[in-house]
Amino acid sequence: MWGDEQPQPSPPGAAPTTRAGVPVAPRSPSDATHLTGGIARSAACLGPGLQVKGEISGNEDLYLEGKVEGSISLGGHRLTVGRNAQVSAEVVAREVIVYGQVSGDLRGHDRIEIKKDASVTGDVTTARILVEDGAYLKGKIETDRSGTPVGTDLNGLLSRSTPGSD
Repeated sequence: MWGDEQPQPSPPGAAPTTRAGVPVAPRSPSDATHLTGGIARSAACLGPGLQVKGEISGNEDLYLEGKVEGSISLGGHRLTVGRNAQVSAEVVAREVIVYGQVSGDLRGHDRIEIKKDASVTGDVTTARILVEDGAYLKGKIETDRSGTPVGTDLNGLLSRSTPGSD
């Protein structure tokens, strides 16, 4: 009665968390929707019982839990590779989040995240990358600075901010 703690419901749109408040990997497309950083949009889903060989392309976010061989092209959208997914494909998307296994080159126009216990074998090209402790990555990483404003000299900016370099 006095010491009984009732679990507090999460606010709508909040990512599922563990007791320590750490976000967990999505278990379903609806969970993937909550992990979109506050943007309310749903993701198409390929479940764990599906195998796809060939090309996947589309104009919406995609959440994978099955096996995919071939190529995935989502343009300005997000690909989430679930914990049970096994992907052997060349991937192009705005954002790629990997919880499972990927074998093939990844191209994320905005960012790529390789989560704890994930495995990526292939070259990675992106503007921003996050590799968590415990993740496996074998391949070359190339940061794409195409998002840098035209005419910006990064070396010049660094040297101008150094004290006594006037």
